[in-house]
Amino acid sequence: MNIRIEWIYRTPKGTETVFHSEEMPAAQGMLLAEDMERTGRAKNIIFIDRFDSTWTIKEMKSYLKGIETEPHNVTVYFDGGFDLATSRAGLGCVIFYDQNGKSYRLRRNAPSAQLTSNNEAEYAALYLSLQELALLNVHHLPVWFIGDSQVVINQMNGEWPALEKDLSGWADRIDAKLKELGIQPEYELVPRKANAEADRLATQALNGIEITATSEVTED
Repeated sequence: MNIRIEWIYRTPKGTETVFHSEEMPAAQGMLLAEDMERTGRAKNIIFIDRFDSTWTIKEMKSYLKGIETEPHNVTVYFDGGFDLATSRAGLGCVIFYDQNGKSYRLRRNAPSAQLTSNNEAEYAALYLSLQELALLNVHHLPVWFIGDSQVVINQMNGEWPALEKDLSGWADRIDAKLKELGIQPEYELVPRKANAEADRLATQALNGIEITATSEVTED
């Protein structure tokens, strides 16, 4: 979860003003809020999430403690590829998440012979990532979904209408799965180069190489 901090600063002589921070991860915000609280000059410290809900320091501590053992800070990269000559598709997704104080990367791909276009393969790859999130027990959290498909990203964030029946069906299916998991999605469109790992997984699936792997992410 990303949050903003709002607090009242009071001088020793009682002059006050309100400050607002930039958006940051909740854990980082807690460290800053606790440090400000120790100065004795920051009053009424609250956290504001992306949905404009407010949290007290006590509530945020409880939230952060509760998610330590569950996957959180989740980011998903997805990509789909379609081979017109064989009418086969390859789906790929990469999921980054934190759990128990460590960071992980899950890679997953899958072939499909039931799709009819590259756009449909992109949607199917996004749905594949949701199935993996369900297996990880990711629920009731904001999740960042990153892809290089203008169609999928712009249709899922509501900027473009989903007029084709096959694609609107996928969009509805994805929305239903998000609702079931309680996930609040954020979508980001990136160049293909920035989505290289998911693209590689989709290509490997097209070539008959299936991958399911989880590894710890460590800083160099």
